[in-house]
Amino acid sequence: MVGAGLRAAARRWLPCRGHGGPRAASSSPSCPGCGPPGPGAHCPGAPRSASAPLPAGGAELSAHLWARYQDMRRLVHDLLPPEVCSLLNPAAIYANNEISLHDVEVYGFDYDYTLAQYADSLHPEIFSAARDILIEHYKYPEGIRKYDYNPSFAIRGLHYDIQKSLLMKIDAFHYVQLGTAYRGLQPVPDEEVIDLYGGTQHIPLYQMSGFYGKGPSIKQFMDIFSLPEMALLSCVVDHFLGHGLEFDQEHLYKDVTDAIRDVHVKGLMYQWIERDMEKYILRGDETFAVLSRLVDHGKQLFLITNSPFSFVDKGMRHMVGPDWRQLFDVVIVQADKPSFFTDPRKPFRKLDEKGSLQWDRITRLEKGKIYRQGNLFDFLRLTEWRGPRVLYFGDHLYSDLADLMLRHGWRTGAIIPELEREIHIINTEQYMHSLTWQQALTGLLERMQTYQDAESRQVLAAWMKERQELRCITKALFNAQFGSIFRTFHNPTYFSRRLVRFSDLYMASLSCLLNYRVDFTFYPRRTPLQHEAPLWMDQLCTGCMKTPFLSDMAHIR
Repeated sequence: MVGAGLRAAARRWLPCRGHGGPRAASSSPSCPGCGPPGPGAHCPGAPRSASAPLPAGGAELSAHLWARYQDMRRLVHDLLPPEVCSLLNPAAIYANNEISLHDVEVYGFDYDYTLAQYADSLHPEIFSAARDILIEHYKYPEGIRKYDYNPSFAIRGLHYDIQKSLLMKIDAFHYVQLGTAYRGLQPVPDEEVIDLYGGTQHIPLYQMSGFYGKGPSIKQFMDIFSLPEMALLSCVVDHFLGHGLEFDQEHLYKDVTDAIRDVHVKGLMYQWIERDMEKYILRGDETFAVLSRLVDHGKQLFLITNSPFSFVDKGMRHMVGPDWRQLFDVVIVQADKPSFFTDPRKPFRKLDEKGSLQWDRITRLEKGKIYRQGNLFDFLRLTEWRGPRVLYFGDHLYSDLADLMLRHGWRTGAIIPELEREIHIINTEQYMHSLTWQQALTGLLERMQTYQDAESRQVLAAWMKERQELRCITKALFNAQFGSIFRTFHNPTYFSRRLVRFSDLYMASLSCLLNYRVDFTFYPRRTPLQHEAPLWMDQLCTGCMKTPFLSDMAHIR
């Protein structure tokens, strides 16, 4: 077990009260991983009479640093038993906030990528159709037709600077992750990125992008349908730059966005899915199982989606059956989220069995009926479903979840299909060893930076180079261009920050609910802040416990 490995490491590196570092559990005359103590300090783990002299510098000190390096390599190897891999379950639900399903009486759902999970084969269709619209209707160069969709290029959550034609990954502190900025299909050198933003990696998002990440200067791509949009945008920019064609960045961005929108508005995507639901819709039987289970336990269900009724009806009939509406107390289509949650002016309209609009005034929302548009304020008034007894699931952090959590106090669940693949990568031995050694090496660099003679600086520079190589290797395991959607090299991504802020729970698919009782309580783990991290891997491995009394602080995890 990992816990046993950590406890073994803790026994190996007991706190050293003399200088804030650890002392070896044995009677070794020096503190491995700690480095020599400061002037006048003494480690209780080493008898004074046997204290080893401090290396004088030069080659001796360089050898001392490399010895600490080798000690740490061995410790990291011992600390990671084979069973440390595959610890994370991709079918688990992960909690940002404590929530008991026992208290949830009403479950709400988005449709696309929530109730209906789509195959990745849909993305090339969207890309190709939008590309052809650009050529045939917007009169873009015929040469663009040579580009095909590359599913390995972009990831969700990236930002696009419209004026600079720059697609990039930004962390939770609004800094660009260097090495993840692309113009077209080509990486932009770090120096150029820093120069473009006035000598800094920091992007003033509060000036350049609104709450929903839609500009005016910077757009954030937050939903899964944006993957083909990012790919097409990058291909078109690549063509114009490669052929030396002048273009207005704003016009190009708007044209590509409009072409992608046309694929949806003209119903092309709906037609593809309806023609071959077996190909495009995944896990339909699991969706049926989730909904049936909730109804059997007395829960009330509702659906709020931006998709049209005819499309939703066919998909739900495929997944659930012809009586699917009997599972839901309220069904709302073409809701126009996120304005549905913020604009109280749009009234509900009822649809008849053929999908035609009715003209009668809506005074109650009836089970088995279909409603169009409307607004959340009338919804709350008519249903009286308020506060934390409501749990709503969606895939779009802004359009589905943000307003519900911040303005109305609903509980929210984010559907993140990418989570399954990322967890599989995290569970690999390559990732686990790479990350653990990277953390340990970072701790060693932090501790040993006090040595500034020429030879020591060479050692530290070699470690810095190795650390950067490890970071690049770890990043490329997820995506060669942009890495993980959840992490920059060490900070959470901006996407992760919004995920934590706007969702109580997150999971790879709705079917994950089947792994838990309907009265299950989710407890988020207490992830350590920087000042309460006595058991972080880099500190264990370097023997530099920032909290001086490990045994007293063992309850903090």
